[in-house]
Amino acid sequence: MSKDIVELREDVSQSPLYSEDLAPVLSKNRTWSKWHLAAIWVGMAVCIPTYLLASYMIKTGLNWYEALIIIGLANLIITIPMVLNGHAGVKYGIPFPVIGRAAFGIKGVHLASVARGIIACGWFGVQTWIGGLAIYAIFHAIMGTQAELGLSVGKFVGFGIFWLINIYFIWKGTESIKWLETYSAPILVLIGLALIYWSYTEAGGASIVLKQSQQLEYTAATITEKDNTLFLTLKSLKDKEGNLKVDEYKIISDEKNNWTIFTEQPIPITAIESTENIISGKEKIQLQFRNIEDSTPVLSSIVSAKVMLSNSNQAESKLWSYLLWLTAMVGFWATMSISIADITRFASTQKDQVVGQFVGLPATMMLYSFVGIFVTCAAIINFKDILIADDAPWDPVSLISKFKSPTVVVIAQVFMLIATLSTNIAANVIAPSNAFSNLWPKKISFRMGGIITGIIGILIAPWWLLNEISGFLIFVSGLLGPVLGILIADYYLIRKKKLELAELYKEQGIYSYGKAGFNKAAMIALFIGVFLALIGYWVPQLEFLYSLSWFTGFIISFVLYYFLMKQKHN
Repeated sequence: MSKDIVELREDVSQSPLYSEDLAPVLSKNRTWSKWHLAAIWVGMAVCIPTYLLASYMIKTGLNWYEALIIIGLANLIITIPMVLNGHAGVKYGIPFPVIGRAAFGIKGVHLASVARGIIACGWFGVQTWIGGLAIYAIFHAIMGTQAELGLSVGKFVGFGIFWLINIYFIWKGTESIKWLETYSAPILVLIGLALIYWSYTEAGGASIVLKQSQQLEYTAATITEKDNTLFLTLKSLKDKEGNLKVDEYKIISDEKNNWTIFTEQPIPITAIESTENIISGKEKIQLQFRNIEDSTPVLSSIVSAKVMLSNSNQAESKLWSYLLWLTAMVGFWATMSISIADITRFASTQKDQVVGQFVGLPATMMLYSFVGIFVTCAAIINFKDILIADDAPWDPVSLISKFKSPTVVVIAQVFMLIATLSTNIAANVIAPSNAFSNLWPKKISFRMGGIITGIIGILIAPWWLLNEISGFLIFVSGLLGPVLGILIADYYLIRKKKLELAELYKEQGIYSYGKAGFNKAAMIALFIGVFLALIGYWVPQLEFLYSLSWFTGFIISFVLYYFLMKQKHN
């Protein structure tokens, strides 16, 4: 047995807080090596949200290498508390809800663990719906039929099939999850490299592809003001030779609704008198673009011109913009940093969990974000029907739809299923299963917790919330920065990495904090940390606290908890 591992020496199996699923993992059952942990991270990081990350930054004016640097730095930053918080998982073999009893109390931990679990349930539902859409697309590709717009019976059937696939791996337990991640990781990396190769060969070189990222930084239509006159400026994508891909445009709101020869020269807006309504956003100028080179014209989507006036465009400095995006990227894995012990408890040594996480997370996030950048940049010159930056196929589902071959579509969708499944199981099942099991250890097993996760994933109706839920979940997950701050302060500064293992399973043990089961210091630090992280949402003068909410909550709760606990012990 490794000297890093502490075994349970007392029989606490009769305690209501004990169950086989929450019990310490025996050293002989620690079968996950550094490569298994790295594979877990590859499986989680290779997903549609990762593919899309850089696009959000590029659309706000950053170039492709600035976006990649921020993604890489953010993931290096979040891997540090991930490794720190994973230490207790390796040393004691226990999951996050049990570790959290030391800091929050045997009942107080439910506040943190269930909040973490509910967030994961939401993501589980959304990811399962996405997987169901892939199954639906595979069916239509094989049958040679056209997929329906909007909700349909077929989409719900696909959702149900993919839900059952997820439940299968939940029912089979953690060893099946290890198997899934181990075998899917190399496949997913190879698919990313294959997409880069396709982009490189079709476009004619890497430098040509990456040069196109400049085109993605500009929206198709903007409104500016000069000398009290509004001007409409249009932007078309260009092909590899530098030729405009748009021939004509029309203003949808214009009564004539005629097509006009495209120009990139600023156009005075004289036909519309209600300029104040345009500036305030009460009236929008909607446009569509087309290419008439072939016999069948190619149309763009309908877009609204973006108002960019000097008095409303007081953008943050580049440094501030970097900080904002850094916070957002750190928050991407904020939830996993809290519950990482759910995974590291199966590792045999601290070296395995440190190496596995540092190898698996930052590099994969950078690689797959780069795949998204590279493939999308190539797509705007490889596909003739992409006319404006707003229609660039950042979403891999949109990209796949550009291919005409059913074989290509089916293969691509199968790999998307693997990516979605591996992310869903590792990131959105393990944590809530343990959280729900911890509510009633003797009655709710890991399997039952997983089934509860799956049911809540259905109840949130992801087919309605797909476009709205992401912002809500990211907002809520940002609130968990204070939880991580308290966990790390407790384990390293207060406990000095020493936990009384048996006491964590006792109703009247040293971690019960009296009859209430709540550690008051943790509750105070948690609520103040969350309050100060969120107050900038309502108070404009303190917006910087909200913009940096993960760092705000983490630092405030970390420091406050430390001083409250030190004062308590003095």
